[in-house]
Amino acid sequence: MIKADFGSIIATKRKECKLSQPQLAALMCKKGLNVKAHSISKWEKNVNLPNVLQFFALCEILKISDINQTFQVGTEATLLSKLNKEGHDKALDYINLLFKSGMYLRKESVIYQFPRRSLSLYDLPVSAGTGQFLDSDRFCEIEVGDEVAANADFGVRVSGDSMEPLYLDGQIIWIHKQETLEEGEIGIFFLDGDAYVKKYHHSTSGIQLISLNSKYPPINVSSESTLKTFGKVVG
Repeated sequence: MIKADFGSIIATKRKECKLSQPQLAALMCKKGLNVKAHSISKWEKNVNLPNVLQFFALCEILKISDINQTFQVGTEATLLSKLNKEGHDKALDYINLLFKSGMYLRKESVIYQFPRRSLSLYDLPVSAGTGQFLDSDRFCEIEVGDEVAANADFGVRVSGDSMEPLYLDGQIIWIHKQETLEEGEIGIFFLDGDAYVKKYHHSTSGIQLISLNSKYPPINVSSESTLKTFGKVVG
């Protein structure tokens, strides 16, 4: 819609409905819109534009059913409608030439399909609380796509709330197999017969497996403990 045309269109439609500016303002007030006659005068002079609610009320009162056509929003159909038959035919001929040349065709969007793959999901939850053994024989194969990190090697279910709010009870987490972790990384650990998902902490005082939920104390790894890292959580 071109602002310069708006006022004249409103004025023309108002006169077609045999309404004065005060009468139109009164009808808009009945629709709950506080509009004065001088506001309509400013619209018709292109000094101001109505807001959205006022605009749709205007269209209803002035019986404007085809907003695109009336206000010439600028669609291809509107532009063609302004041409006579000869002009319309010439426009279509030119469009056909552009189409046949192949130079101006819209390129179709390419949808890339990420490959699917199968990963092992262990059905015995790895403990995020008291610790449960991760039985390597108890798993199923599930198909995953790009929603799972590309470097994930297997998945396990979290059991407990000690890693909340990051990981919830029953949530599947995806693991990249590796035997060492950096400080602060979260991984799957085998400690003295149990499997845990914890944050790795290594300081001069020793190794600790840290819960994210503050109600759980750190697990201290003593020199007599058997600690093995299954891998790093990657998703």
